[in-house]
Amino acid sequence: MLRLPRFTYLQPTSLAEALRMKADVAGGTDLYPNMKRRHQTPTTVISLMQVKDLTGWGMRDGRCVMGPCVTLTELSDSPTVRQSYAAVATAAELVSTPLLRNMGTLGGNLCLDTRCNYYNQSYEWRKAIDFCMKKDGAICWVAPSSPRCWAVSSSDVAPVMVAIGAEYQLVGPEGERLVPAARCYHNDGINYLTKQPDEILAAVRLPAPDGWDAVYHKLRRRGSFDFPVLGVAAWVRWERGSRNAERGTIVDARIVLGGVASCPQEVPEAGAVLKGTALDDEAIAAAAEAAYRPSKPLDNTDFELSWRKQMTRVYATRALQELRSRRSRRRE
Repeated sequence: MLRLPRFTYLQPTSLAEALRMKADVAGGTDLYPNMKRRHQTPTTVISLMQVKDLTGWGMRDGRCVMGPCVTLTELSDSPTVRQSYAAVATAAELVSTPLLRNMGTLGGNLCLDTRCNYYNQSYEWRKAIDFCMKKDGAICWVAPSSPRCWAVSSSDVAPVMVAIGAEYQLVGPEGERLVPAARCYHNDGINYLTKQPDEILAAVRLPAPDGWDAVYHKLRRRGSFDFPVLGVAAWVRWERGSRNAERGTIVDARIVLGGVASCPQEVPEAGAVLKGTALDDEAIAAAAEAAYRPSKPLDNTDFELSWRKQMTRVYATRALQELRSRRSRRRE
């Protein structure tokens, strides 16, 4: 039986109180399983669920501002989020199972620990291979000659936030700062966040729902529970106020991949291919090919890695086709 180590559990009721509390690690439905496997062994755990400033959401200056303690179920079930930020609702709905979505939060999924077949095992299993670089060892067993850890980002919501251009409000002892979602992640399996240990994710700011659309597609073995072995978030902005708008010309686009690197991986070449097009078959095929080329999944999660790479082209195509279909339905 895997048992939790001893720790002190704290429940602050304000953000200021939470910042005053010193902790090794805080929050997340992944935390307890990780503690049982001795991935993390904090002496103090802080729950932020009683901090009212970190819950709920609302419109400010034309933008939706979400608290990190909003549950994934609340996001996926909200008519407002589904109408204006459908990709966010879809990604939240695809996380794990209903039970865990009822407990899991937006902030927990955005700050989710990276995963790997050699890391997400019991302490005894990891000890038998002399551990790994991410915890207690010196070698990355995915790429033994590599100087860095290759554990993979497995968040569903993070690629969407990067794609739509969301911003994270981080609060710490030195004050607060607003960071674009894309700059909050490192392509390193150990140091995968730019958020400092003493900072708290206080809010997530979504762009105004004005002239853009986004979708998220997820590949996994089972239709529920499993982490993504590939996620594709596609975002496009349509030209407005000109004759080109009649045929649906794209003025900007982003394709972001999840599950293939240690952070959500934007593919600028794929977005560039789509600019100035009407999202026709030729443009979709070119963008999917551009997304396929830099996708380099490693043997650190489910499925055969070469097949997962092939699926990048397939899932990018499906995501862009969905965006085109939605555009066509709105114009009818």
